Amino acid sequence: MSNVVEERLRALTRLQVIDSKLDEIHRLRGSLPEEVSDLEDDLEGLETRKQRIEDEIKSLNQEIASRENKIKDFEEQIKKYDSQQMNVKNNREYEALRKEIEYANLEILTSKKKIRQFGEQIEGKEELFKHTSTRVDDKKQELEEKRKELEVIIADTKTEEKKLLKIQEEVGNKIEERIRLGYQKIRHNMRNGLAVVTTDRGACGGCFSIIPSQVHIDLSRRERLIYCENCGRLLVDPTFFDEIQVAMHDSVKA
Repeated sequence: MSNVVEERLRALTRLQVIDSKLDEIHRLRGSLPEEVSDLEDDLEGLETRKQRIEDEIKSLNQEIASRENKIKDFEEQIKKYDSQQMNVKNNREYEALRKEIEYANLEILTSKKKIRQFGEQIEGKEELFKHTSTRVDDKKQELEEKRKELEVIIADTKTEEKKLLKIQEEVGNKIEERIRLGYQKIRHNMRNGLAVVTTDRGACGGCFSIIPSQVHIDLSRRERLIYCENCGRLLVDPTFFDEIQVAMHDSVKA
């Protein structure tokens, strides 16, 4: 029975060492993955804004072209009405043509005003488009630099991480699901990710609470799972970590 418990303790300690090494790799990458993701989202938003501004400028230019065509049409109408005025037969026909000319001139003035307004809007949007394009270029450069930085770190740790993940799976499969889930729950609740710890100068290596003398004796016997009464971490005999560290070093470097 004691051998079963001892192997269980050894497996949990080994799993903790593996997870701690993986945590170290992730800390080495730091916030780069999140930064890259945020930059990608920012860039996508800027690209969308840039496209929207470009579409708005295109739409305004189309409005200007439409107004210019209207001006040409009304100018042609005015010429036609001027010619017709020379051949009117009575005042009523003359007055009708005069009103048509006034309406055409008013439409021309309105269109010219609109064209000026559209032109001013285009100037403002072109300036905004230029500013947004600069931001897009800057964001692309920043993203490229962060991606390269992350790729270098991943490349440096990829082989070790792959080996650790393989060992992690192998070790995890040897531990009963109930105990493994309990280990993961404790680990999740601890800021430093330590669910299995040894003692340090008579205290818990996780929360540094003093451990009773009898507990130290029980730890050395390796006959049962012992948890810290203060923080809930699993306590193991100090020699476990020394053994596992040596074995892990050889496994990862192999």
